Order: sequence, then C-alpha cells, then structure tokens
Amino acid sequence: MARINTNVPSLIAQANLDRSGKDLSVHLERLSTGLRINRGKDDPAGLIISERIATDLAGIEQGIRNSERASSVIATTEAALVEISDLLNTIKGLTVEAANSGAISDEEIEANQLQINSAIQSITRISNTATFGGLKLLDGSLDYITSGINASEIKTARVFAASFVGTNSQQVEVDVLASAQKGALYLNGDMPGALTDGVLASAVTIRVAGSKGVNELSFASGTSLTNLVSSVNGRSALTGVEAVLINGDPNSGVIFRSVDYGSDEFVSVERLGGDTSATWFETYKFADGLELPDFAAGFPWAGIGTTLTSTNRDTGVDVQALINGSLANGDGLEVSLTSPNLSVELLLDETFATDPAATTSVFDITGGGALFQLGPEVNSLQQSSIGVQSVASENLGGSLVNGKLAFLNSLKSGQDNDIRSSASRNDFSQASDIIATSIDDVSIMRGRLGAFERNTLSTNVRSLQAAYENLTSSASVIRDADFAVETSALTRAQILNQASTSVLALANQQASQVLSLLG
Repeated sequence: MARINTNVPSLIAQANLDRSGKDLSVHLERLSTGLRINRGKDDPAGLIISERIATDLAGIEQGIRNSERASSVIATTEAALVEISDLLNTIKGLTVEAANSGAISDEEIEANQLQINSAIQSITRISNTATFGGLKLLDGSLDYITSGINASEIKTARVFAASFVGTNSQQVEVDVLASAQKGALYLNGDMPGALTDGVLASAVTIRVAGSKGVNELSFASGTSLTNLVSSVNGRSALTGVEAVLINGDPNSGVIFRSVDYGSDEFVSVERLGGDTSATWFETYKFADGLELPDFAAGFPWAGIGTTLTSTNRDTGVDVQALINGSLANGDGLEVSLTSPNLSVELLLDETFATDPAATTSVFDITGGGALFQLGPEVNSLQQSSIGVQSVASENLGGSLVNGKLAFLNSLKSGQDNDIRSSASRNDFSQASDIIATSIDDVSIMRGRLGAFERNTLSTNVRSLQAAYENLTSSASVIRDADFAVETSALTRAQILNQASTSVLALANQQASQVLSLLG
C-alpha cells in the first residue's frame, strides 16, 4: 500500500523516539543527581518509605546530639563534685587532726577551724556557681519538687528519678509494714538474791559491745542499776550501746539497746567477772519479730512465757515499708525504691518507722528533675530524667544527731558540731558522722551520675548510631541510583534514541517514493 495522507511508520517512529528520549532524560537525571527516585512518579511506594526513613534519620541524628550534650552536662557536674569531694576529704583530715588534742594546741585547732570554715564556704560556692551554658547544675535547680511531706513522718526525701506519664505530678504513698527495731537486751531488776531493790548484790564485770566498739565495765557490790546505766551511757560513743531503766525504776530492770536502728546495729552484754555458774545477771531478748514498745504498765516478767529467750546478743531490724505498693529496701530508718517510674530514698521519722499501725504517709512529686530527650520521637518512652540535689553545706550530710537532723554547715565556727565544741565535749563522733555522710552523699551522687552516663547515655548513643547506619543503608538501597545500571541503561537509551531518529528520517522519506509511480 502506498498512502501519503497518513504516514503510519513515521508515527510509530515518533512514538518510539519520544519514549527513548524520555528514558534517556530519566537516566541522565539519575546520573546527575545520584538518586533513583527524584519525584513521586519514579517509585511512589519507594518515595513514601524513603521519606519516612529520612524523617527517622533526622530524629535519630538529633537524638545522638542530645545524648552527647547530656553526657557533657553530666561530665561537667561530676567534675564539680570531684572538687567538693576533695574539700570534704580535707575537712575530714582537719577534724581527725583536731581530735588529737594531746598533741595539738588551741591555736592549731583554731587554725583548723578556719580552714574548715573556708572549705565549707567553697562547697556552697561551687554548688551555687557550677553551670553548663547558663544551666545551674548543683544548686538544686535540677532536683525534683516535692509537696505535702509531713516532717513528723518523713525526715528527708531524695528523689532520684520520677516519670510523669500522662500527668503533671506523681503521688508517693509510704506504708510501714514492720517496724524498725534496735538491738535490745533486758535485765530483770528484781532477781532474788542478786538485784534486790535494783542494787547489785555482787561485784560484776561486763563486756558491752555494739556497732562502734567494745568496752568492759566493772561494778562493785551494792552498785545501783541507776549508776550502771550512767556508766554504760558514758561509753555510748565508744560502743554504740545505750542503757535505760525500765519505767525509770531500778526495780523494773534495765534495757541495753543499740543507739541506732537496723540490721547493721547490735548489742551484746556479757558477764565476765563473779560467779560464772550463777544466773542472776542473765539478759534476755524477745523472740524474733517481737519487741516491747513501751513499759507503761510495768515490765511483764511474769506471764510472758516463751516470749523471752536468755541470750547476751541481739541485732536490730530494718524497717519494712511499701512505697506505692512496692516493697522498698529498708536500712535502719531509711527506705529506698528503684522502679521504672520512681527512684526515691526516704529517711523516716523514728515514731513513724516504729509504728506499723500508723496511717499511710502521702506526698507529691510535682515536677522538676533534669529531663533528657534521648530518642527520635518526643514521648515519655524515649525520655529519661534524673534528679541532682543541691550540695550546698546546708543540704549536705544530713545525719540524725540526738534525734535532730544536722548538716555540714553545723561544723562551722559557733555551731553545735564545730571542732572546738567537739573538743570541749571530747567527742568528735557527731562531726565525724556528718562528714562521713557528706562524703557518702557526694560519692553516691557521682556514682548515680556515672551510671546514668554509662548505662543510659552511652548505650543510647551506640544504639542510635547503629540504627542510623542501618536506616541510612536501607534508604540508600531504596533511593540511591546504581551508577553501573544507570550507565548501561543510558547507553541503551542513547542508541535507541539515535536509532529512532534514523528510522523517523527513513519513514518520512518513504512517502516521497509515491512520485515514481506518477512517472
């Protein structure tokens, strides 16, 4: 057939030339951009997933930077704590030196006190000035905010971590299950033929031992239990054991007990001198889990049956309590809980900790803490928080001294526990306890910060880096151009484009051949 109105071969050649031209353009674009997907039509599904991965990568990249920034904050905080720790060790050394009163003059003690004052002031200064980019680190700005704490039930509350998922505050309930106990031994003050009318009928030597040490006391025949109690209490700083008269009456007997509460405390009273075959100086303890809370009605020596056991040693008991329904760890009067949404340490009041029937104590954590965004998504599951308490001298080293909390600032001149007052009492134990608690507070804080940096921040960075590498690889597989494939495809498109151009020229020439039929 020889038609000239419609050149079908030319149309076919044009269509193929158009396709080859478009194909050539696509491959040139991919080679110039390095991407297989440059617009939605290239691969709609691939574009969607690659854009989602790009969003994930942006979040992960920022999460890595956030974690590294948080690690810098923690490192800066710990560096300040190192200086405070060194100052506390200096205070410790100066106090120990001052206790050597037989070889140190009053002027040297005064000089030591001035150094202690300066060190305490420096600790408070560091607490107030340690910063990171304008962020206060150790003045309590990063501590949690509590509300509603009843001081007659909870002496101190330290919140190390708290989660506020779906709420702006967290309620904390503390319920005492079993009371804290001191180690306690009981001596009958009316043992016939030996302790009649609360007076020792025979000479006796006893060895009193507690958590702080051992001491031997000797008493002559006729010594009253009142004097025995005074002698034991005069050595309490050396032994950690105190004594009281039951109902204040020598005829009722004596209680030997540890000064402090808990399983680390004990009392031991052993008779050394006199007739060792006699049983008149026997001490007793109540069966495990039992104790005599008070003696208002008189000590019930008769009628207690097998409740009492003859022994010369008894150990204290740690308080047992529930915090928000979870069993807390007890240590004397302290309870602590570490859970995914709450980490807290509480020092309970003695009355509250020894009364399982007491009403549950409730307080609220209303905010605060140092919150770190560690993941690519902004939600509570990808955030972590930690509380950094103030280490000013007014808040550091809280220890119970005669039933009252005493802090590091009580070692400054003119305070109850400065070294001159301690020297006049010939008792540095209170100052030593406060310093030891202060050192422990700083060491524990450094340990918590170090654990947070190592186990939370560092592992988070490694995890995010691994995810970033894998997601980047996946995005590359989906979106990046394979240059070997694209180069081969480009060559093919070029050849087809050239061939289509040549064929189109031939198709256009074919119509002119009709003229030969017309002669």
